[in-house]
Amino acid sequence: MSQPTILQTIVAHKRKEVATRRELVPVKLLETSLYFKSKPLSLRQYLLRENGSGLVAEFKRKSPSKGWINQYAPVERTTLGYMQAGAAALSILTDAEFFGGKNEDLSTARRFNFCPILRKDFVVDEYQILEAKSIGADAVLLIAAVLTPEEIKTLGSLARSFGMEVLLEVHDGDELARSISADAVDLVGVNNRNLHDFSLSLDTSLDLAAAIPNEFVKVSESGISSAAAIGTLREAGYRGFLLGEAFMRNARPERACAALVQEIAALPKPVLVS
Repeated sequence: MSQPTILQTIVAHKRKEVATRRELVPVKLLETSLYFKSKPLSLRQYLLRENGSGLVAEFKRKSPSKGWINQYAPVERTTLGYMQAGAAALSILTDAEFFGGKNEDLSTARRFNFCPILRKDFVVDEYQILEAKSIGADAVLLIAAVLTPEEIKTLGSLARSFGMEVLLEVHDGDELARSISADAVDLVGVNNRNLHDFSLSLDTSLDLAAAIPNEFVKVSESGISSAAAIGTLREAGYRGFLLGEAFMRNARPERACAALVQEIAALPKPVLVS
């Protein structure tokens, strides 16, 4: 019998975790959050801003493949520094077991920042959509590799009913073709990391760019570490660039972000597609 992949292991753990959290914090309690009545910010609009960096700067303490990356980085200083440096949006890992995050990290970032915040987690249940709203997320991530097309439509539609936007993450053309839905998705993210061997290649984003309809904002995720790479991705039609480890490997991640933003500012301006 073959061993489960890391993704299967994460999802199995997540389902048990969500069941426990639902008992500890029922939906009625989530709905009392002040964020339930607040209007989310548009990740799409911030990524398409003229003269913007397009950066989605991620707060990520650890990963299954690398272990601890930056265990003690403070959420407030790092995320506020990202925004002040010129990041278009934030991505906050809230998975505890495999990424060292927690819901409170996102709520803390929300208190100190006025740019859109993506909740980065493994969403497998409608409860997590309500939870994302309650902790102040503006957008949620749905991963095609762990969800059926029907689940993506259900979860995406629920998120949008609360005003949040949906970033659909795909790894290949098959996932894109079966999962994309104009009724449930606002942005399409291409993860450049191979889920089987954790190798990275920007060719994944470049190869899929033309297959993503222009009605969706295109986001390239993982393996991006230079302004030159962002310039190449922009030429292919990408307007969002999610970077985590490239920043978090530094003692002061926000300073690494600021340096990259300056380099991006020198790139040719992207041609926006309506």
